[in-house]
Amino acid sequence: MIPAVIIATLTCVALIVVVLLKPQIQIAHHNINIYAEIPLIGAFAVLIIGVLKVGTVADSFISNSVSNPIKIIVLFISMSLMSVLLDETGFFEYVAVKISQRAGDSQIKIFVAFYITISILTVFTSNDVVILTFTPFICQFCKKVNVDPVPYVISEFVAANTWSLLFLIGNPTNVFLSQANGITFTAYFLRMWLPTLFCGISSFVTLYLLFRKKLKKPVYRSVIDIKLQDKTTTFITLGFLLICTLLIALSSYINLEMWYIALSMTILLYITVLIIKSIRHQKKTILAHSLTRAPWQMLPLVLGMFVIVLSLVNTGVTQKVASFIGEGQPIIKYGILSTLFSNLTNNIPMSVLFSSIVGEISNQAVLNRAVYATIIGSNIGAFLTPLGALAGLMFTQIVKCYYKDFGFLKFIKYGTVVALISLVFGLIGLHLSFLLF
Repeated sequence: MIPAVIIATLTCVALIVVVLLKPQIQIAHHNINIYAEIPLIGAFAVLIIGVLKVGTVADSFISNSVSNPIKIIVLFISMSLMSVLLDETGFFEYVAVKISQRAGDSQIKIFVAFYITISILTVFTSNDVVILTFTPFICQFCKKVNVDPVPYVISEFVAANTWSLLFLIGNPTNVFLSQANGITFTAYFLRMWLPTLFCGISSFVTLYLLFRKKLKKPVYRSVIDIKLQDKTTTFITLGFLLICTLLIALSSYINLEMWYIALSMTILLYITVLIIKSIRHQKKTILAHSLTRAPWQMLPLVLGMFVIVLSLVNTGVTQKVASFIGEGQPIIKYGILSTLFSNLTNNIPMSVLFSSIVGEISNQAVLNRAVYATIIGSNIGAFLTPLGALAGLMFTQIVKCYYKDFGFLKFIKYGTVVALISLVFGLIGLHLSFLLF
């Protein structure tokens, strides 16, 4: 037990240090961050010293269980590939420009329009994709119209990590925690729509109150116009994405696993686009760019942490932790703990760890409350500090390229306030959800 705990602790500490220092290696003139590989080192250490057997790990990776990490990774990356392809067509930027044009010269209207747009797109795509896509656009937009970017970039990040709660596929943490505990897409939505609404409304009101003075300043608008780069691919991808989401929602009724649906639809989408471009003798760079932009860093991060957590499970550590936390007030306890641990280990490793901890709970009603509270914490915790999610780290780096004075402290200054209020209202919404339905 002790060696497993030591390795897990050292891995988490090393992950935080690497995330803060941002060391990189250069391969073929490309700088590559190495934080995602840290859990793999911990996983190898667990296997080398014999805390866990290779056969045990192999059995977990080939098992037909819904908590198989390979299935979870395939599901999220497949959905991300669809969203990234949609972005490569210029769809997200096109929508943002059109919405801002309709909002006119009022900063308040633009602020509201951006928040709503990002929220809707996040629900049907992915929070990480939306954040990485919209952040550069918002920074450029604010420079062109000469307004303070902070209200817009902070609200973008908050909206994406709030409304990603609504659907199971909105965040990899949702996927892992739900799949590990056998929660279907429909069951997830029916339980989470009310907490998401509470989080969404409270976060928006908080953001508006924080930035209302800055939003009263006039907009010096310059002409911004944009066209869809590839209309055919845009409409095809939208169609596939909507059909895929619908099939995933019906997966428990048609007896098809979500990962299989997502993978099949993604492969079919890319083949369809490839055939159309071949027939039209068009360049296929859009497909290559999409493949390179997929969140492949999830692979070593999730697989490494899964092996480390498996060692904690097999040595009885997670059982002792679950016993220490207790089964009383699971919504409050797991909501707060998951938020805090997301900012100590990042929300993906936290989800891998907590999926096993809540799995030790014997009472099904308590387990359900603990799982959903942890999901809320994994999403809301992302905007408590930049350490809460991989997207938070990339987000701060992107914004800092445009505005040098934007860093960890400014993120925390606003993120902490919004996160605490959203967490309180989200957990209240979850409590009411179990009370009423």
